Amino acid sequence: MPELGIRRTAKESKKEKISVRHRGRGAQVWIYLGKLLRMFVYQNDWKVIPMSALIAGLVGLVIRRRMFLNMEGTLMGSFALVCVCVWNGCFNSIQVVCRERDVIKRQHRSGMHISSYVVSHMIYQAMICLIQTIITLYLTNMIGVKYPSRGIFTPWMIADLGISMMLITYSSDMLSLWISSLARSATTAMTIMPFVLIFQLVFSGGMLSLPEWSEPMTWFTISNPGLKVIAAQADVNSRPFVTISNILGKMKDSEIEINTKAGNVLGILENTDDPELKLILEELQKDPGMQPLLEQDVHLKTTVGEVLRIAGEDEVKGTIEQKAAEASYVAAYEHTGKNIRGYWVRLAGFAFLFALLSMITLEFIDKDKR
Repeated sequence: MPELGIRRTAKESKKEKISVRHRGRGAQVWIYLGKLLRMFVYQNDWKVIPMSALIAGLVGLVIRRRMFLNMEGTLMGSFALVCVCVWNGCFNSIQVVCRERDVIKRQHRSGMHISSYVVSHMIYQAMICLIQTIITLYLTNMIGVKYPSRGIFTPWMIADLGISMMLITYSSDMLSLWISSLARSATTAMTIMPFVLIFQLVFSGGMLSLPEWSEPMTWFTISNPGLKVIAAQADVNSRPFVTISNILGKMKDSEIEINTKAGNVLGILENTDDPELKLILEELQKDPGMQPLLEQDVHLKTTVGEVLRIAGEDEVKGTIEQKAAEASYVAAYEHTGKNIRGYWVRLAGFAFLFALLSMITLEFIDKDKR
Protein backbone atom coordinates (compact mmCIF):
# COMPACT_ATOMS: atom_id res chain seq x y z
CA MET A 1 0.00 0.00 0.00
CA PRO A 2 1.57 3.33 -1.00
CA GLU A 3 2.71 5.55 1.82
CA LEU A 4 1.45 9.05 2.50
CA GLY A 5 3.77 11.65 0.97
CA ILE A 6 4.68 15.09 2.23
CA ARG A 7 5.35 17.79 -0.38
CA ARG A 8 6.80 21.22 0.23
CA THR A 9 7.32 24.20 -2.12
CA ALA A 10 9.28 27.41 -1.64
CA LYS A 11 6.10 29.38 -1.04
CA GLU A 12 4.84 26.81 1.45
CA SER A 13 7.98 26.45 3.54
CA LYS A 14 6.07 27.47 6.66
CA LYS A 15 2.94 25.49 5.89
CA GLU A 16 2.93 21.73 5.66
CA LYS A 17 0.88 20.19 2.84
CA ILE A 18 -0.04 16.52 3.03
CA SER A 19 -0.99 14.60 -0.09
CA VAL A 20 -2.98 11.49 0.82
CA ARG A 21 -3.12 8.72 -1.74
CA HIS A 22 -4.59 5.58 -0.18
CA ARG A 23 -4.35 4.44 3.42
CA GLY A 24 -6.69 2.96 5.98
CA ARG A 25 -8.77 5.26 8.13
CA GLY A 26 -6.91 4.30 11.31
CA ALA A 27 -3.51 5.01 9.78
CA GLN A 28 -4.69 8.38 8.52
CA VAL A 29 -5.88 9.33 12.00
CA TRP A 30 -2.38 9.00 13.42
CA ILE A 31 -0.82 10.78 10.45
CA TYR A 32 -3.06 13.79 10.88
CA LEU A 33 -2.67 13.69 14.64
CA GLY A 34 1.08 13.97 14.13
CA LYS A 35 0.50 16.93 11.84
CA LEU A 36 -1.64 18.66 14.46
CA LEU A 37 1.00 18.13 17.14
CA ARG A 38 3.64 19.67 14.86
CA MET A 39 1.33 22.63 14.24
CA PHE A 40 0.91 22.98 18.00
CA VAL A 41 4.66 23.45 18.33
CA TYR A 42 5.62 25.28 15.14
CA GLN A 43 2.53 27.33 14.26
CA ASN A 44 1.90 28.81 17.73
CA ASP A 45 -1.22 26.76 18.46
CA TRP A 46 0.25 26.36 21.96
CA LYS A 47 -0.84 29.92 22.76
CA VAL A 48 -4.27 28.68 23.85
CA ILE A 49 -2.62 27.17 26.94
CA PRO A 50 -1.20 30.36 28.53
CA MET A 51 -4.39 32.20 27.55
CA SER A 52 -6.50 29.67 29.44
CA ALA A 53 -4.15 30.04 32.44
CA LEU A 54 -4.60 33.82 32.39
CA ILE A 55 -8.40 33.52 32.23
CA ALA A 56 -8.44 30.94 35.04
CA GLY A 57 -6.29 33.18 37.23
CA LEU A 58 -8.56 36.19 36.77
CA VAL A 59 -11.71 34.20 37.45
CA GLY A 60 -10.13 32.57 40.50
CA LEU A 61 -9.38 36.00 42.00
CA VAL A 62 -13.05 36.95 41.61
CA ILE A 63 -14.74 33.83 43.01
CA ARG A 64 -12.29 32.67 45.69
CA ARG A 65 -14.01 34.45 48.62
CA ARG A 66 -17.55 33.27 47.82
CA MET A 67 -17.41 29.95 45.97
CA PHE A 68 -18.65 27.04 48.16
CA LEU A 69 -19.41 29.44 51.04
CA ASN A 70 -22.99 30.55 50.31
CA MET A 71 -25.72 29.91 47.76
CA GLU A 72 -25.31 33.10 45.75
CA GLY A 73 -21.52 32.96 45.66
CA THR A 74 -21.46 29.28 44.70
CA LEU A 75 -23.95 29.81 41.87
CA MET A 76 -21.99 32.81 40.63
CA GLY A 77 -18.74 30.83 40.83
CA SER A 78 -20.33 27.91 38.96
CA PHE A 79 -21.41 30.26 36.18
CA ALA A 80 -17.91 31.79 36.04
CA LEU A 81 -16.30 28.35 35.67
CA VAL A 82 -18.75 27.49 32.89
CA CYS A 83 -17.80 30.74 31.13
CA VAL A 84 -14.12 29.77 31.36
CA CYS A 85 -14.82 26.32 29.90
CA VAL A 86 -17.02 27.60 27.07
CA TRP A 87 -14.54 30.34 26.20
CA ASN A 88 -11.56 27.96 26.16
CA GLY A 89 -13.37 25.33 24.11
CA CYS A 90 -14.75 27.74 21.54
CA PHE A 91 -11.46 29.43 20.78
CA ASN A 92 -9.49 26.18 20.66
CA SER A 93 -10.87 25.10 17.29
CA ILE A 94 -12.76 28.02 15.75
CA GLN A 95 -10.14 28.44 12.99
CA VAL A 96 -8.59 25.00 12.67
CA VAL A 97 -10.63 23.85 9.66
CA CYS A 98 -11.45 27.06 7.81
CA ARG A 99 -7.82 28.22 7.77
CA GLU A 100 -6.78 25.16 5.71
CA ARG A 101 -9.93 24.62 3.70
CA ASP A 102 -8.08 24.54 0.37
CA VAL A 103 -5.62 21.97 1.70
CA ILE A 104 -8.45 19.74 2.95
CA LYS A 105 -10.14 19.83 -0.46
CA ARG A 106 -6.97 18.73 -2.25
CA GLN A 107 -6.26 16.02 0.28
CA HIS A 108 -9.82 14.74 0.14
CA ARG A 109 -9.56 14.38 -3.63
CA SER A 110 -6.28 12.52 -3.11
CA GLY A 111 -7.87 9.91 -0.86
CA MET A 112 -8.17 11.49 2.58
CA HIS A 113 -11.02 10.16 4.69
CA ILE A 114 -12.99 12.97 6.30
CA SER A 115 -13.79 10.73 9.26
CA SER A 116 -10.05 10.23 9.89
CA TYR A 117 -9.44 13.96 9.68
CA VAL A 118 -12.21 14.77 12.18
CA VAL A 119 -11.29 11.93 14.58
CA SER A 120 -7.69 13.19 14.64
CA HIS A 121 -9.02 16.61 15.62
CA MET A 122 -11.24 15.01 18.28
CA ILE A 123 -8.23 13.30 19.87
CA TYR A 124 -6.00 16.36 19.60
CA GLN A 125 -8.63 18.75 20.97
CA ALA A 126 -9.41 16.34 23.83
CA MET A 127 -5.76 16.58 24.90
CA ILE A 128 -5.84 20.38 24.73
CA CYS A 129 -9.10 20.52 26.73
CA LEU A 130 -7.68 18.18 29.37
CA ILE A 131 -4.60 20.38 29.80
CA GLN A 132 -6.78 23.49 30.09
CA THR A 133 -9.04 21.84 32.67
CA ILE A 134 -6.08 20.78 34.82
CA ILE A 135 -4.57 24.28 34.61
CA THR A 136 -7.89 25.93 35.53
CA LEU A 137 -8.43 23.71 38.57
CA TYR A 138 -4.81 24.00 39.70
CA LEU A 139 -4.66 27.79 39.44
CA THR A 140 -8.05 28.45 41.05
CA ASN A 141 -7.11 26.13 43.89
CA MET A 142 -3.74 27.85 44.36
CA ILE A 143 -5.37 31.29 44.30
CA GLY A 144 -7.73 30.35 47.11
CA VAL A 145 -10.90 28.65 45.85
CA LYS A 146 -11.63 26.12 48.62
CA TYR A 147 -12.88 23.00 46.85
CA PRO A 148 -14.69 20.49 49.11
CA SER A 149 -12.57 17.45 49.90
CA ARG A 150 -14.79 14.55 48.83
CA GLY A 151 -16.76 14.02 45.64
CA ILE A 152 -19.62 11.69 44.78
CA PHE A 153 -17.82 9.48 42.26
CA THR A 154 -14.21 9.85 43.38
CA PRO A 155 -12.50 10.50 46.72
CA TRP A 156 -11.75 14.05 45.53
CA MET A 157 -14.33 16.69 44.69
CA ILE A 158 -11.83 18.46 42.46
CA ALA A 159 -11.57 15.32 40.30
CA ASP A 160 -15.36 15.06 39.93
CA LEU A 161 -15.50 18.73 39.04
CA GLY A 162 -12.67 18.21 36.56
CA ILE A 163 -14.74 15.65 34.64
CA SER A 164 -17.58 18.15 34.33
CA MET A 165 -15.31 21.00 33.24
CA MET A 166 -13.55 18.75 30.75
CA LEU A 167 -16.90 17.77 29.19
CA ILE A 168 -18.08 21.38 29.00
CA THR A 169 -14.81 22.50 27.40
CA TYR A 170 -14.75 19.59 24.97
CA SER A 171 -18.40 20.04 23.93
CA SER A 172 -17.73 23.73 23.24
CA ASP A 173 -14.61 22.73 21.33
CA MET A 174 -16.58 20.37 19.09
CA LEU A 175 -19.23 23.06 18.53
CA SER A 176 -16.50 25.41 17.28
CA LEU A 177 -15.05 22.63 15.13
CA TRP A 178 -18.42 22.34 13.40
CA ILE A 179 -18.66 26.12 12.95
CA SER A 180 -15.14 26.10 11.51
CA SER A 181 -16.25 23.36 9.10
CA LEU A 182 -19.20 25.49 7.96
CA ALA A 183 -17.30 28.76 7.60
CA ARG A 184 -15.53 29.52 4.32
CA SER A 185 -12.89 31.69 5.97
CA ALA A 186 -11.35 32.44 9.35
CA THR A 187 -12.90 35.92 9.25
CA THR A 188 -16.38 34.44 8.90
CA ALA A 189 -15.78 32.00 11.74
CA MET A 190 -14.54 34.75 14.08
CA THR A 191 -17.55 36.90 13.15
CA ILE A 192 -19.96 34.11 14.09
CA MET A 193 -18.24 33.24 17.35
CA PRO A 194 -19.39 36.24 19.49
CA PHE A 195 -23.03 35.44 18.70
CA VAL A 196 -22.47 31.81 19.68
CA LEU A 197 -20.88 32.85 22.99
CA ILE A 198 -23.68 35.30 23.78
CA PHE A 199 -26.31 32.67 23.02
CA GLN A 200 -24.55 30.13 25.24
CA LEU A 201 -24.22 32.47 28.21
CA VAL A 202 -27.57 34.27 28.02
CA PHE A 203 -29.56 31.06 27.63
CA SER A 204 -27.66 29.11 30.26
CA GLY A 205 -30.82 29.41 32.35
CA GLY A 206 -29.03 30.08 35.62
CA MET A 207 -27.92 33.67 36.17
CA LEU A 208 -30.50 35.52 34.08
CA SER A 209 -34.24 35.25 34.52
CA LEU A 210 -35.60 34.07 31.17
CA PRO A 211 -39.16 34.59 29.88
CA GLU A 212 -41.25 31.45 29.68
CA TRP A 213 -41.23 31.33 25.87
CA SER A 214 -37.41 31.12 25.81
CA GLU A 215 -37.07 28.19 28.24
CA PRO A 216 -36.93 25.54 25.43
CA MET A 217 -33.89 27.34 23.96
CA THR A 218 -31.81 26.35 26.99
CA TRP A 219 -31.91 22.76 25.73
CA PHE A 220 -29.77 23.80 22.76
CA THR A 221 -26.98 25.23 24.88
CA ILE A 222 -23.94 23.54 26.37
CA SER A 223 -23.88 26.09 29.18
CA ASN A 224 -27.26 24.94 30.57
CA PRO A 225 -26.27 21.37 31.58
CA GLY A 226 -22.78 22.72 32.30
CA LEU A 227 -24.05 25.19 34.89
CA LYS A 228 -26.45 22.67 36.38
CA VAL A 229 -23.83 19.95 36.80
CA ILE A 230 -21.30 22.24 38.50
CA ALA A 231 -24.01 23.72 40.74
CA ALA A 232 -25.18 20.21 41.63
CA GLN A 233 -21.64 19.07 42.45
CA ALA A 234 -21.10 22.21 44.54
CA ASP A 235 -24.35 21.37 46.41
CA VAL A 236 -25.78 24.85 45.90
CA ASN A 237 -29.11 23.95 47.54
CA SER A 238 -27.49 23.25 50.91
CA ARG A 239 -25.66 26.58 51.09
CA PRO A 240 -27.07 29.49 53.12
CA PHE A 241 -28.71 32.36 51.24
CA VAL A 242 -26.98 35.36 52.82
CA THR A 243 -28.09 38.33 50.70
CA ILE A 244 -31.09 39.24 52.89
CA SER A 245 -29.19 38.91 56.19
CA ASN A 246 -26.33 40.98 54.75
CA ILE A 247 -28.79 43.71 53.80
CA LEU A 248 -30.21 43.67 57.35
CA GLY A 249 -26.69 44.07 58.69
CA LYS A 250 -26.18 47.18 56.55
CA MET A 251 -29.52 48.61 57.73
CA LYS A 252 -28.72 48.55 61.47
CA ASP A 253 -28.78 52.34 61.74
CA SER A 254 -31.96 52.70 59.70
CA GLU A 255 -34.87 54.05 61.74
CA ILE A 256 -38.24 52.31 61.94
CA GLU A 257 -41.50 54.03 62.90
CA ILE A 258 -44.51 51.87 63.72
CA ASN A 259 -48.10 52.84 64.63
CA THR A 260 -49.90 49.90 66.26
CA LYS A 261 -51.91 48.76 69.28
CA ALA A 262 -50.22 48.21 72.65
CA GLY A 263 -51.66 44.68 72.69
CA ASN A 264 -49.85 43.85 69.45
CA VAL A 265 -46.55 44.91 71.00
CA LEU A 266 -47.15 42.62 73.99
CA GLY A 267 -48.12 39.80 71.60
CA ILE A 268 -44.76 40.13 69.85
CA LEU A 269 -42.85 40.23 73.14
CA GLU A 270 -44.55 37.00 74.25
CA ASN A 271 -42.33 35.11 71.80
CA THR A 272 -39.33 35.79 74.01
CA ASP A 273 -37.31 32.89 75.42
CA ASP A 274 -36.98 34.64 78.81
CA PRO A 275 -39.38 32.72 81.15
CA GLU A 276 -39.66 35.57 83.66
CA LEU A 277 -40.59 38.13 81.00
CA LYS A 278 -43.04 35.72 79.43
CA LEU A 279 -44.74 35.17 82.82
CA ILE A 280 -45.07 38.92 83.42
CA LEU A 281 -46.59 39.44 79.96
CA GLU A 282 -49.11 36.67 80.51
CA GLU A 283 -50.20 38.25 83.81
CA LEU A 284 -50.64 41.61 82.12
CA GLN A 285 -52.80 40.02 79.41
CA LYS A 286 -55.05 38.47 82.09
CA ASP A 287 -55.46 41.70 84.09
CA PRO A 288 -58.91 43.19 83.23
CA GLY A 289 -57.65 46.65 84.05
CA MET A 290 -55.07 46.38 81.30
CA GLN A 291 -57.58 45.80 78.48
CA PRO A 292 -58.32 49.49 77.80
CA LEU A 293 -54.59 50.20 77.73
CA LEU A 294 -53.96 47.33 75.31
CA GLU A 295 -56.43 48.91 72.87
CA GLN A 296 -54.62 52.23 72.84
CA ASP A 297 -52.56 53.31 69.83
CA VAL A 298 -48.81 53.22 70.32
CA HIS A 299 -46.18 55.02 68.26
CA LEU A 300 -42.83 53.21 68.25
CA LYS A 301 -39.60 54.61 66.90
CA THR A 302 -36.48 52.48 66.89
CA THR A 303 -33.74 51.15 64.59
CA VAL A 304 -33.28 47.88 62.74
CA GLY A 305 -30.24 47.18 64.89
CA GLU A 306 -32.24 47.55 68.10
CA VAL A 307 -34.93 45.19 66.82
CA LEU A 308 -32.26 42.65 65.90
CA ARG A 309 -30.68 43.01 69.34
CA ILE A 310 -33.99 42.35 71.10
CA ALA A 311 -34.90 39.41 68.88
CA GLY A 312 -31.37 37.97 68.79
CA GLU A 313 -29.33 39.03 65.76
CA ASP A 314 -27.59 35.72 65.10
CA GLU A 315 -30.81 33.76 65.49
CA VAL A 316 -32.76 36.10 63.20
CA LYS A 317 -30.10 36.05 60.49
CA GLY A 318 -29.70 32.29 60.71
CA THR A 319 -33.45 31.78 60.37
CA ILE A 320 -33.65 34.17 57.42
CA GLU A 321 -30.75 32.47 55.63
CA GLN A 322 -32.28 29.03 56.16
CA LYS A 323 -35.78 30.05 55.02
CA ALA A 324 -34.41 31.97 52.04
CA ALA A 325 -32.32 28.94 50.99
CA GLU A 326 -35.37 26.70 51.24
CA ALA A 327 -37.38 29.14 49.11
CA SER A 328 -34.55 29.27 46.54
CA TYR A 329 -34.26 25.48 46.23
CA VAL A 330 -33.83 24.31 42.61
CA ALA A 331 -34.50 20.64 41.81
CA ALA A 332 -32.06 20.77 38.87
CA TYR A 333 -29.21 21.38 41.34
CA GLU A 334 -29.83 18.25 43.45
CA HIS A 335 -26.58 16.87 44.81
CA THR A 336 -27.07 13.27 43.63
CA GLY A 337 -25.05 10.90 41.47
CA LYS A 338 -28.02 10.23 39.18
CA ASN A 339 -28.51 13.92 38.52
CA ILE A 340 -24.83 14.54 37.78
CA ARG A 341 -24.54 11.49 35.51
CA GLY A 342 -27.50 12.74 33.49
CA TYR A 343 -25.75 16.05 32.80
CA TRP A 344 -22.52 14.25 31.90
CA VAL A 345 -24.43 12.18 29.32
CA ARG A 346 -25.97 15.33 27.82
CA LEU A 347 -22.59 17.05 27.55
CA ALA A 348 -20.94 13.98 25.99
CA GLY A 349 -23.89 13.75 23.59
CA PHE A 350 -23.33 17.36 22.51
CA ALA A 351 -19.65 16.65 21.85
CA PHE A 352 -20.27 13.62 19.64
CA LEU A 353 -23.21 15.30 17.87
CA PHE A 354 -21.10 18.29 16.83
CA ALA A 355 -18.23 16.02 15.79
CA LEU A 356 -20.65 14.03 13.62
CA LEU A 357 -22.03 17.24 12.11
CA SER A 358 -18.44 18.29 11.29
CA MET A 359 -17.88 15.01 9.43
CA ILE A 360 -21.11 15.39 7.48
CA THR A 361 -20.37 19.03 6.62
CA LEU A 362 -16.85 18.33 5.38
CA GLU A 363 -18.02 15.43 3.21
CA PHE A 364 -19.43 18.12 0.89
CA ILE A 365 -16.25 20.17 0.82
CA ASP A 366 -15.58 19.21 -2.83
CA LYS A 367 -18.70 21.16 -3.80
CA ASP A 368 -17.18 24.32 -2.37
CA LYS A 369 -16.87 26.71 -5.32
CA ARG A 370 -14.45 28.98 -3.58
